[in-house]
Amino acid sequence: MSEPFESKPMKVEFWFEFASTYSYPAAMRIEALAASRGVAVAWRSFLLAPIFQQQGWNNSPFNIYPVKGQYMWRDLERICDRLDIPLRRPTKFPRNGLLAARVVCSHADEPWIPDFVRGIYSVNFAEDAEISDPTVISRCLTSLGQDAAAILATAETPASKDKLKAQTAEAMERGLFGAPSFLVGGELFWGNDRLEEALDWAVRAAR
Repeated sequence: MSEPFESKPMKVEFWFEFASTYSYPAAMRIEALAASRGVAVAWRSFLLAPIFQQQGWNNSPFNIYPVKGQYMWRDLERICDRLDIPLRRPTKFPRNGLLAARVVCSHADEPWIPDFVRGIYSVNFAEDAEISDPTVISRCLTSLGQDAAAILATAETPASKDKLKAQTAEAMERGLFGAPSFLVGGELFWGNDRLEEALDWAVRAAR
């Protein structure tokens, strides 16, 4: 008797940086879109600074190239308006998302992570608040019913710091050069406008 056919699980890895502008709308919509297709999402925080440094940049390319930055902010306004997502241009850009990224990296499988990620993005791009401030991060965690003090203490441990460094190194090894990025197996999709394509690829790859 032959074994019953089992389809491969459908999953997309969502690689994001909290300072990344286009990661904001991607983070706000990926979970619902993935669920509608039956695709699981793996939330992967990483840091862009080491990747940019390899390119010889010491700042966001949107700051280094003002014309590109001007276009990006207007483009983001259009995207957020279309998606009915609030946007308030940050008075500081890019902001330091290191601590929040460590929180995600050290608790990646917790069910509250998607809401936490969306909360941090909203704080940065809708409230114009400082996401590097532990009190701001604590407020996001507390609003989700989490023990903020314990989670932040874990995020500051050497193990958590090393884990984020390793995850950033993995991103570089796998060819990521910007955020948001979506990986389906070895297939890379870059940019908020490639989210649907990445999800559809995950569905086809599972057949």
